Amino acid sequence: MVQGTTSNAGKSVLVAALCRILLQDGLRVAPFKAQNMSLNSFVTPDGREIGRAQATQAAACRLEPDARMNPVLLKPTGDAGSQVIILGKPVADMRVAEYVRYKPTAFEAVKRAYDELAAEFDVVVIEGAGSPAEINLKAHDIVNMAMARHAKAPVLLAVDIDRGGAFAQLVGTWELLEGWERELLAGFVLNRFRGDASLLDSALVETTRRTGRPFFGVVPFIPDLGLPEEDSVSFKEAADRRAGAGRTDVGQPDAGRANADRDAAVDVVLVDLPRISNFTDFDALRAEPDVRLRVARRPGDLRGPGGALPDAVLLPGSKNTLADLATLRESGLAAALLELAALPDGPVVAGICGGFQMLGERIEDLEGVDGCVEGHKNGAAPGLGLLAVATVMGADKVLTRTTARHLETGLEVAGYEIHHGVTRSCGGAAGAATDRARPAFAAPDGGTLGYADATGRIWGCYLHGVFDAGPFRRWFVNSLRARRSLAPIAEPAPFGMEAALDRLADVVRAALDMRAVYALLGL
Repeated sequence: MVQGTTSNAGKSVLVAALCRILLQDGLRVAPFKAQNMSLNSFVTPDGREIGRAQATQAAACRLEPDARMNPVLLKPTGDAGSQVIILGKPVADMRVAEYVRYKPTAFEAVKRAYDELAAEFDVVVIEGAGSPAEINLKAHDIVNMAMARHAKAPVLLAVDIDRGGAFAQLVGTWELLEGWERELLAGFVLNRFRGDASLLDSALVETTRRTGRPFFGVVPFIPDLGLPEEDSVSFKEAADRRAGAGRTDVGQPDAGRANADRDAAVDVVLVDLPRISNFTDFDALRAEPDVRLRVARRPGDLRGPGGALPDAVLLPGSKNTLADLATLRESGLAAALLELAALPDGPVVAGICGGFQMLGERIEDLEGVDGCVEGHKNGAAPGLGLLAVATVMGADKVLTRTTARHLETGLEVAGYEIHHGVTRSCGGAAGAATDRARPAFAAPDGGTLGYADATGRIWGCYLHGVFDAGPFRRWFVNSLRARRSLAPIAEPAPFGMEAALDRLADVVRAALDMRAVYALLGL
């Protein structure tokens, strides 16, 4: 089991690395995280919802994602409540006290899921959550030491040294652990180190002297790893970092693309939302060397240096569409976006899932399934009005993987849907075309997964992962280039996790004492 001294210590990536290493060494391996709190989720082949990190870890094992790999998923709906998802299906929205009472029931589902995986695979690599030393949470823990005890799993405690305070975190965590928890803790891993590792020697020795636990390795900082970020904070930091550098530099573009300079790059703005979900929808755009992807948090962020117009503005998914729409209005971002969209030479505006819903005329959530918004007691609000569509939220949640055809180009795209809402044209019959709502993405059954206006400049769809399809992604970027009279680029940049996972495994294998890890496993 890999636990961390804090959230974002690198647990998810280390678990993915160990999964790929063990797979490379001929073992049947599966990932597991008892409880994940994340708005970044994925749909399994049988239509269940799990954390995106566990889907990445499943890919490291070359397995299809399975709901048992993340039996409890919590999707925050506000500051004090979450949608509770058990084995991939929503159970209820609960506030903190309600969920604490429900936790024994959740833990039974957790233990059953783990036991089934453990019976099917040689090794299960478990990920913890947050810190095992949160003394106010220990009494009802189901994800850290309580899970390690059930699985009889030795624990490696990871710390992110890049953020500072690493040794205080390790020793402080040790001091707050109870005796039985210390027995499960096998040792430490320093993660994301930059520089000469020999400078750490005295600190490693002193930490081991104080705790009696060894270090299993020092993992270096890995730039531009190319794997989905686990949380939105990391994603936004990465987007800001790359935008500041002027290009994305992800992957290994060929010589025909490598010369795309700052002046030739298209400027794509991702609107920040407090409850942003499935932000990894835009990772593929970061892989293109002629795309600068940056995050807008204030109205002035929409424009570039000197007030330059962006080439595209993207509205991401949201766990609480009405609340995030209200925030856009209160912050002034909505007004600024509408001002840009009204310009004859304004940017392309596109929305995915919740962002698609916001582009419409109206959103109704009369049953409160998507969370409540103060000032909208009936659960309804006008949208941005850029597309002539309306959304009605329903209790049934759509969870499915699907393909679609982009009608303008005929290109095939693939991805997954995660939403409560049903969105239809306001023009009359379902799917009817108007100048401000023409079907843009067709599902295999003939249904409509997205709409665009008559110009094609405003569009939205329900398909998470729509940009993962290389030909469609390249068409989208080339359409932005054409608006600036730039020549198209023929081939999409390489995008995919296989090469990144192998690279990660190589780095971590070299950094960790894998003999000691195998000894912990009794192998």
